[in-house]
Amino acid sequence: MTESDSKSPIIRLKDVDFAWHAQANLTIKSGNFCIEEHEHVFIRGASGSGKSTLLNIIGGIVRPQRGQVEIVGQDFCELKELRRDRVRADHIGFIFQQFNLIPYLSILENVTLPCRFSKLRRDNAIERSGSVNEEAIYLLSRLYAKGQFSFQRTTSELSVGQQQRVAAARALIGQPQLIIADEPTSSLDYDAREAFMELLFDEIKLSGSTLLYVSHDPTHQHLFDRVADMSVINPQNETDI
Repeated sequence: MTESDSKSPIIRLKDVDFAWHAQANLTIKSGNFCIEEHEHVFIRGASGSGKSTLLNIIGGIVRPQRGQVEIVGQDFCELKELRRDRVRADHIGFIFQQFNLIPYLSILENVTLPCRFSKLRRDNAIERSGSVNEEAIYLLSRLYAKGQFSFQRTTSELSVGQQQRVAAARALIGQPQLIIADEPTSSLDYDAREAFMELLFDEIKLSGSTLLYVSHDPTHQHLFDRVADMSVINPQNETDI
């Protein structure tokens, strides 16, 4: 991947070097990699190629041993933990591969959770729908058949595919500046997958969000501005981006 010519990219990686200590054979290395504001980028790669690790670095969840990770103009490697959490809460909607839903909360409570931690996202939701709950119901209604079931049910009662849709609505609420999606359609059937992709692109078009989407499935890559590959380039699974 090569560096963009943009003067103010929303994502910029420079000379990043990261290795899991418990799995020293998996290493992420980058030269210069940028994603411009409003750009929609699809990263493809086989399982084990480092896609999720890359997203965790970009999301500030793990810190590289070396290099710069600039997100929305902030160097995550230099920020203190609380400030990094604040930037992430305000500006990043993350669709995790494992969903990370809170099982004892209702569907509605899980979706509105980001607005409890970010005034910016709460204000955005209220401005568009009148209340945070109404915005959550709107997003969920785009992903579920009308009247399918009550959004007051706990997420522990849902199937894997249903949980994945809740995670997607949670990431989109409050129109975050950057959406990071890690294999977001892996548990969805065809109809649910198409409904999700339609909602995702409708929402990012409306909000002007930047989208970073990773998957081993190339089905939807034609929808994106740019496709980038992660390649395993040596027997130690070292991944160069």
